[in-house]
Amino acid sequence: MATTITINVTNNSTSLQNFYFFQQPAQYSGGQQVYTNSLYTQALLPFKTSGAVLSFTMMLQYYAGVQQQVVPPAVGQPSGQLAAIQAINLTPAAGGTQTNNTTTMQVQPSLGLSPPVSTVGPQTGSFRIVTPTFNPVLTNYNAGSAVQSLTGAITLSNFVTVQPTSNLDCQPVILFYVQTGSFTPGTVMNFTSSSINAAICDATQGFTTFNVSYNVDGTWTVQNMVKARLANGEEGLIEHSSKSSGLIVPVQPNADVMNEAGTGLRSTGYAANFNKPITVANLSAPGNVSQFSEYQVGPTGGPYQGVMCTNIAGNTATFS
Repeated sequence: MATTITINVTNNSTSLQNFYFFQQPAQYSGGQQVYTNSLYTQALLPFKTSGAVLSFTMMLQYYAGVQQQVVPPAVGQPSGQLAAIQAINLTPAAGGTQTNNTTTMQVQPSLGLSPPVSTVGPQTGSFRIVTPTFNPVLTNYNAGSAVQSLTGAITLSNFVTVQPTSNLDCQPVILFYVQTGSFTPGTVMNFTSSSINAAICDATQGFTTFNVSYNVDGTWTVQNMVKARLANGEEGLIEHSSKSSGLIVPVQPNADVMNEAGTGLRSTGYAANFNKPITVANLSAPGNVSQFSEYQVGPTGGPYQGVMCTNIAGNTATFS
């Protein structure tokens, strides 16, 4: 089963609140203006009187996406109609095993993206969208990083207006926000103002579940969780406290991180499953694991699969 990120929101205020979700904008090559879309929005009654909890689940997978502009991007307006997406991998560091990191956009006979292939040009940690020749006076296009919800819905999370006959490198950031208010999914919003005093769900540190509480005084409480196999062999959620540097519940290591050749053990850790992207928590030797380097990862003793470390924070790493 593919890895997912789940955000659960509880409204502890005394009145109905609207909440919306959005993602940290990716880093894009060049100086284009970057736009952000809302991913999801929903009204939520107070938990004390309703027991209601709002959940949003998305796939932990990198997607390239393109869409045709109807009008220039404007806050509060739909960015366009999403026309094509492709699951894609990120570029490894120099010397690493190549990945399928590049897709080509087409506009004729209709808008689309080709299956990704491996190229050596994109920046480390990014994917590339190659744009064709087109006349931007007649038609403009948006391209960038897309997100898929568990229901299958796809939203262009953040994007730029692409130029014809060019290469667009996009380095996604798996960091998400929850804010009060309402923006229909696919609607352009102001990331700078929306992120002020918003709840932050930082999946770059390997967390896969976030329990977010909107408090009566307008502040937020975020509980970060990661899936792991417990000492009794069962799979469960392990809480990481902001006041603690380690996992609260001790678990037995079930994952090996080997060197790129698979001949030397770099670290052990805990993984809920070994479907890409793989999250390995509580690394025994986090100093032996480097972002954008290649490794062999798998259950203790193998079998292993070749992967790249796309994120590492503290003692948790993500491999794709």
